Amino acid sequence: MRKIFISLSLVLMAFLSRAQTVESWITTAGGEMLLEKDRPTEFQAKPEGRRVPIVVDSRQTYQSMEGFGFALTGGSAELLMKMTPKARKNILNELFSRDSLGISYIRLTVGASDMNGTVFSYDDMPEGKTDFTLKHFSLANDLGDVVPVMKEILEINPDIKIMASPWSAPAWMKEEYDVRGPKLRRDCYDVYARYFVKYIQEMAKQGIRIDALTIQNEPLNNRNTPSMPWDPQDQTEFIRDYLGPHFLSEDIGTRIILFDHNCDRPDYPLAILSDPEAAMYASGVAFHHYMGDVSAMSQVHSARPDKDIYFTEQMIVDRGGSVSRNIAPNVKRMLIDIPRNWSRNVILWNLAADPEAGPHTGNGGCPFCHGAITIDGDKVSRNIAYYTIAHASAFVPSGSLRIASTAPEDPAMMLSEDEQHPGVIRVNHYDRSNVLPNVAYSTPDGRLVLIVSNTTSAAVTFNIQHNGRYAPFTLESGAVGTYIWK
Repeated sequence: MRKIFISLSLVLMAFLSRAQTVESWITTAGGEMLLEKDRPTEFQAKPEGRRVPIVVDSRQTYQSMEGFGFALTGGSAELLMKMTPKARKNILNELFSRDSLGISYIRLTVGASDMNGTVFSYDDMPEGKTDFTLKHFSLANDLGDVVPVMKEILEINPDIKIMASPWSAPAWMKEEYDVRGPKLRRDCYDVYARYFVKYIQEMAKQGIRIDALTIQNEPLNNRNTPSMPWDPQDQTEFIRDYLGPHFLSEDIGTRIILFDHNCDRPDYPLAILSDPEAAMYASGVAFHHYMGDVSAMSQVHSARPDKDIYFTEQMIVDRGGSVSRNIAPNVKRMLIDIPRNWSRNVILWNLAADPEAGPHTGNGGCPFCHGAITIDGDKVSRNIAYYTIAHASAFVPSGSLRIASTAPEDPAMMLSEDEQHPGVIRVNHYDRSNVLPNVAYSTPDGRLVLIVSNTTSAAVTFNIQHNGRYAPFTLESGAVGTYIWK
């Protein structure tokens, strides 16, 4: 028995003495480091300095993450298809390979968005004509760019999640024949539901599985070209009486996602979910963050924890093509605040644009929606949105769990040695931890990942605490870091 005890003690001592190394990947405000690996740091028995640590607790788990990525707009796909095959293959591998940026979620547009060179649907008819049988339905406008690009992406990452969002129904289905603004005709609810079914089925024939569908991009915005306003009462009827039943009868496995608009109107999806029959068909709620506070996502989660939360769009303007000055606030807003408010993904807006932020539609297209990358022929430059999403996508694969970590507003405590009695430990309590903004994950392969953003005007030294041990780091003002350990 004594020999067994001694053997176990030696094993335990060897385990405790084994160094646990933390990798650091840093982007600085001035662009001196762009997602570059810094020197590794080891956990140690005591913290450095007198400061509240960021405590990472992998035993407290929250939502499972489905992925991080961008919208593959028609304009993005058009620019990619104009590249030579070799150049296109190189940039797609960089963006979507798990050995590189690791983008794991893509948003497609059902028909044209405002980041297309021209406006189209999959069933356009001349004014005064209709097609209630969908005889003229065709993916033709996507077959030259979106579909072939998606096929190349799927060769690189067959498991990538794909969400689709419409900007407008075909003009002939609307109260006025106009792609910008008019509402869907009530007598077209049934044919529009079948239009979605047809889209999902035709994309599946191309080998592209649509995992989720939002009903309408920005249903409270009628200023884009194209666009279509839709109030929650009418959308409730559409989902309950038409779309949901058609998905059920056609055995469509695509999940139905509500809202797809700003954080200032959590009442919109909750109004739909208050109808039990409509709620039965809805899998989750999607948000943008051009208005309102991200806490709206937590409000919806609290009211309906049975429905998933998604984040489906945010444009990051890149004036001058430099990552400097803006990386820290963007990482805090997109990669830290959004997942901390229960989102299972983070999708930023346009994947690619040309040097003039095009192509885009006129009279309501976005003239300043820069891409994550800028494509000029075969030349590619990487913008702030690229590095923002990379700090998560390259290290947090699908299936990772968000786990607990100290937030700046959390109450905290810190152990310190009594000044008059060496060796005596005292506890100091704080109303706010005031640690740097951060979020933590546990990955399927057993790694822990912590993303930290220094939004202050000075360099900050901080300790990561895990299982009672500490790893010290310093982040320069405006810098962000992703920290990984087993």
